[in-house]
Amino acid sequence: MLLSWLTGIGAGMIFLHCVQRLLFPYFWDDFWFLLKVVRFGIQITKCKWRGEQVTVLDKFLSHAKRQPQKPFIIYEGDIYTYQDVDKRSNKVARVFLNHSSLEKGDTVALLMSNEPDFVHVWFGLAKLGCVVAFLNCNVRSNSLLHCIRTCEPKALVVGTDLLGIIEEILPNIPQNVSVWGMKDSVPQGMISLIQKLSTSSEEPVACSHRVASSLKSTCLYIFTSGTTGLPKAAVISHLQALKGSAGLWAFGCTADDIVYITLPLYHSSGSLLGICGCVELGATCVLKNKFSASQFWNDCKKYNVTVFQYIGELCRYLCKQPKREEEKDHQVRLAVGNGIRSDVWRQFLDRFGNIKMCELYGATEGNISFMNHTGKIGSVGRTNFFYKLFFNFHLIKYDFQKDEPLRNEQDWCSQVKKGEPGLLISPVNTKNPFFGYAGSYRHTKNKLLLDVFKKGDVYFNTGDLMVQDQENFLYFWDRIGDTFRWKGENVATTEVADVIGMLDFIQETNVYGVTVSGYEGKAGMASIILKPNKSLDLEKIYEQVVTSLPAYACPRFLRIQEKMETTGTFKLQKFQLVEEGFNPMKISDPLYFMDNLKKSYVPLTKELYDQIILGEIKL
Repeated sequence: MLLSWLTGIGAGMIFLHCVQRLLFPYFWDDFWFLLKVVRFGIQITKCKWRGEQVTVLDKFLSHAKRQPQKPFIIYEGDIYTYQDVDKRSNKVARVFLNHSSLEKGDTVALLMSNEPDFVHVWFGLAKLGCVVAFLNCNVRSNSLLHCIRTCEPKALVVGTDLLGIIEEILPNIPQNVSVWGMKDSVPQGMISLIQKLSTSSEEPVACSHRVASSLKSTCLYIFTSGTTGLPKAAVISHLQALKGSAGLWAFGCTADDIVYITLPLYHSSGSLLGICGCVELGATCVLKNKFSASQFWNDCKKYNVTVFQYIGELCRYLCKQPKREEEKDHQVRLAVGNGIRSDVWRQFLDRFGNIKMCELYGATEGNISFMNHTGKIGSVGRTNFFYKLFFNFHLIKYDFQKDEPLRNEQDWCSQVKKGEPGLLISPVNTKNPFFGYAGSYRHTKNKLLLDVFKKGDVYFNTGDLMVQDQENFLYFWDRIGDTFRWKGENVATTEVADVIGMLDFIQETNVYGVTVSGYEGKAGMASIILKPNKSLDLEKIYEQVVTSLPAYACPRFLRIQEKMETTGTFKLQKFQLVEEGFNPMKISDPLYFMDNLKKSYVPLTKELYDQIILGEIKL
């Protein structure tokens, strides 16, 4: 009797297992991942109940006390332990405490390339309770001044290699901003932080400086192109920093991992997911000044790297490298990042071995994110009923001609069917807040959709089009609005258009991104109308864009038009231009291509076009 009873239970369990595998193949993957997410949320809630506000900095200090001699940062062969970083950041905090008027809550802008002192200065200022604003190292001239003014810093810290850029705009920097240089000898009008550090104490400052009043208080500003205009300073709260720091852990990284970071620290990927992610784990990171495809695998072997961060372009560059022996001879087991194409994903795995690609999706300022915990090629994550209880979102219909969400006769938005691209939006509420941007509230307001499904509801507009398939996997489809991605960076079309529009022979400029075979993202293209009785000066346009814009934002193609189509609200139409691309056989307007050797734009002939499409000319 007992035997038959046990046999029946066993048969029933096998049957249920088979049904589960057939109807819900990802049940256990989803279950264990969701359990991790819930567990992390419970930890934060417990601390809140105890009246504790445990920040990323608090976790770093805990590691520095518990494992002082463990390597935290490895940079160009030099090892910086948790204790080393703690002491060096103490010196930074002491300098600003004793030689400046900085107070808790003040903002300090940081313009530095990837180097250990980026972290030292960041953590040192955090120990004073300051808000640190990360400035993009590629931004120049008026755009850089705009960024500095937007975050209203009391001080600006500049890396050695970027002092010349600041010297050019120094007279225009607000007078109440003290400028500190990471060099013994700095230009007039700046203060040498290096000199001050040489005599500064390593003793920690009082913990009262850094105690956060709330996890929702601001700790960072990270600049993002958003969807329109010049760069905007996204407000990063302590809570957002904590969530970002949990990314590596959620994908299965541990304290024993060695994480390779080549992405810029001024981006949330490098700073929050990378540096803060290592702090969350108590792990070691190998920091690289810049990504190098030729040195990548040598570095991985040299430093026993087990995890690396990527963007899609990084993986594509690695796949383009000449093949060599023992390419699979490394210890890398995980790669965490976003933006990798399915074909590159497959090629990468075939060539470099059994590396789990952990693709994710999330905007710096956004209140919704996805993580592909199953490893499904091409997907940025998946959803289900339970996931949406914690992270609710919708994919709504979008009018590509009008460049706005599609509304019905009752003025409500509607969701797309599975398999159809829709605009990703997420409700803004206490559980999933949107902290917005520094400066004018209109920037924050522009990212919100009101009265979407009912009167009074508020949603965060990601500006991204996604597709959800029948198995509930999510795929990135495209980016709407005035932004596109190129070389792993967001390009704000209005910023590029403003730079070109400064030329005295340009009447109007419409900037957009076009698809180029074999490349991630979209290459910049500018449609231009000349002023009456003015002639086109291609060399001047070239000089203007290369001196005023980051390299990734310079338009690769020009199109000269006699008139431009506009919407009913006088916005320039881009949809048709994007569709037509840059094919000289299909477009009657004059087309030009950016030639860096000739330092000018040159006519885009059929021969040049074919060479670009075949990959013989690199963009």
